[in-house]
Amino acid sequence: MARPTPLSGFPEWLPDGRVVEQHVLDTLRRTFELHGFAGIETRAVEPLDQLLRKGETSKEVYVLRRLQEEGDAPGDRAEKQLGLHFDLTVPFARYVLENAGRLAFPFKRYQIQKVWRGERPQDGRFREFVQADIDVVGAGELPYHYEVELPLVMAAALGALRDVGVPEVRILVNNRKVAEGFYRGLGLDDVEGVLRQVDKLDKIGPDAVAELLQAEQDATPEQAKACLELAAISGTDTTVVDRVRALAASYDAVTELLETGLGELAALIEAAARRAPGVVVADLKIARGLDYYTGSVYETVLVGHEQLGSICSGGRYDTLASDGKNTYPGVGLSIGVSRLVSRLLSAGLVGATRGVPTAVLVAVTDEAHRDRSDAVAAALRARGVPADVAPTAAKFGKQIKVADRRGIPFVWFPAQPGEDGTEPDALAGEVKDIRSGEQVDADAASWEPPAEDLFPRVVPGAAG
Repeated sequence: MARPTPLSGFPEWLPDGRVVEQHVLDTLRRTFELHGFAGIETRAVEPLDQLLRKGETSKEVYVLRRLQEEGDAPGDRAEKQLGLHFDLTVPFARYVLENAGRLAFPFKRYQIQKVWRGERPQDGRFREFVQADIDVVGAGELPYHYEVELPLVMAAALGALRDVGVPEVRILVNNRKVAEGFYRGLGLDDVEGVLRQVDKLDKIGPDAVAELLQAEQDATPEQAKACLELAAISGTDTTVVDRVRALAASYDAVTELLETGLGELAALIEAAARRAPGVVVADLKIARGLDYYTGSVYETVLVGHEQLGSICSGGRYDTLASDGKNTYPGVGLSIGVSRLVSRLLSAGLVGATRGVPTAVLVAVTDEAHRDRSDAVAAALRARGVPADVAPTAAKFGKQIKVADRRGIPFVWFPAQPGEDGTEPDALAGEVKDIRSGEQVDADAASWEPPAEDLFPRVVPGAAG
């Protein structure tokens, strides 16, 4: 077989990296459950027409097609129009509609799955990646306090990773009602189009966004200038609200919708300042390109690594889950787990003490007595100690090198028959810490490694 050509945008971690990813996932899951979120999983595919309805995604969706489809019956064609989900919010909305009669509302769920997007791979951006979402959905209505709770839950989840070297996070918040009210006050009616252009600010800069607003949204130079002035406002307290009001008044763009959004934004800033000081920052350039958001919107950056962009985003949506008769408004956030892990590993911020779960490698004296080594390993495993048996009965020095290459901290040497030929205790032997060189007598029925060596650990820095 020829050497395979790597596919860009499809991350495959080495064992040490997988340990880091698993630790991140376990920490997120544990935090979500502590806050009352139930775990679910949805199918990987959704009807293509549903996926293409939700924002600027038509160029990103991977479409499924069977190679043998030319022989299928004509009636099957609609069923074949499927695409891989590009996020977990659209499938979750469908899940809520299909199971509304069996769910208790407000329904709090977390979901950790892979998603697929056909975008250009680059630093921190992948075509296949793991997302971790939390959402709260109500039946008919959803109290505003959930728009405060959700970003703070995410802050707690990411904060739980600080002890292993994950940087501080800042959650940038805005409210779509503020943006929509301001834009309509200016006379710009294509609110979604303006939001999509403003959402590109960090990527292409204000001058390019101003040009796009004038070329594609028919904004006047003054209107484009006003949009950019709004986007430039940020802060950690409610003075942000006063600055937006003053700006709107200067352009005669004060509207009832703007005032509603400012009230909600102020409530979020005040509550977040009490519960997690310094974590939440109002940033009026946060727009979110997907068109289903209707209230608060969020993006999260790693302090000191802002160039990576947002690792966590989301917002309030009111009509995404609706069957025409009943509506299930919700609010949610999504962490790009693969994006986060990629940066942690590439920057050497986090590492694993070893890439394999094995704490003890049991040496093999000779192949005729491999069963002795197997018995020791079985006894250790029965007591919860991860153990493996050496692949070959090489010289002990070579077996120690096998353990060293894999990061296994201990090597077990089974007891040998006495000079008179008496058989030793099957579980007796000596165990060597190959890092310090210390070697002691041990019994597999009672010996265990120090707690910090029992399983791989994730620690600050590239430990591996």
